[in-house]
Amino acid sequence: MVHVALTIAGSDSGGGAGIQADLKTFQELGVFGTSALTAVTAQNTCGVSAIQPIDAAVVTAQIRAVMEDFDIKAIKTGMLFSAEIIHAVADAFHWRGIPLVIDPVMIAKGGASLLKDEAVVALKTVLLPHAAIVTPNIPEAEVLAGMEIKSEIDMEQAAKHIIALGARAVLIKGGHRKEASFAEDLFMGADGERFLVRAPWIDTKDTHGTGCTYSAALTAFLANGETAANAVVSAKCFIHAAIEDGLKIGGGHGPTNHWAYGRRGNKTMEGVVVYG
Repeated sequence: MVHVALTIAGSDSGGGAGIQADLKTFQELGVFGTSALTAVTAQNTCGVSAIQPIDAAVVTAQIRAVMEDFDIKAIKTGMLFSAEIIHAVADAFHWRGIPLVIDPVMIAKGGASLLKDEAVVALKTVLLPHAAIVTPNIPEAEVLAGMEIKSEIDMEQAAKHIIALGARAVLIKGGHRKEASFAEDLFMGADGERFLVRAPWIDTKDTHGTGCTYSAALTAFLANGETAANAVVSAKCFIHAAIEDGLKIGGGHGPTNHWAYGRRGNKTMEGVVVYG
């Protein structure tokens, strides 16, 4: 049986992030991907040159059209851009009880803002309480938790703050802690479950779309029936492979390799360690 997932996010004309990365990831993990577009961006590996948000009513119509016809097993959100769109997303599906992965996309790899300031409040108050898991990187976690993150202890405190907003679990991605020789992420559940998942640091500029791809992999594993904790570990293996086997295309921050995980077969866990 083929399971279906829905991504609600922006379009990346360069193909490395956003809707495009999500659908590629779903496909690679055997999940049928559906989508609701929130914004169109003109971007490539060097940066974002234009953003055109989609009318909130059209976002709602896309979500309803998909959900009326498909048995959606998991949903992820990416770039939501505005408070109006966030309210539209929450109103469209929150009552259905489908696992929701929130990737709180705020800043593009090249530095462009992808979430309006006033939308942060809506994200925290309207959408996060419906999340099965939230997947911020460290800068995003600092905004959501209202604190600076410099250490593993800080990551734990930030995770607790985010869970207090209503999310059932949080995965804080530690890739921005460049002083470490590894990329270490913290998973924490509202039920007290906690662990760290670590992979070797990879010195590469091919990191465009890592957050989108990681959260999309997590969503796909949830759609296929994995628990949140197991889905996190499997998604970490997926993104580690995608970064390690970079495609080396584009003149800036190149995209990750969505084929890598499948091509590694039973070697996907190499280098990934779970502890704590």
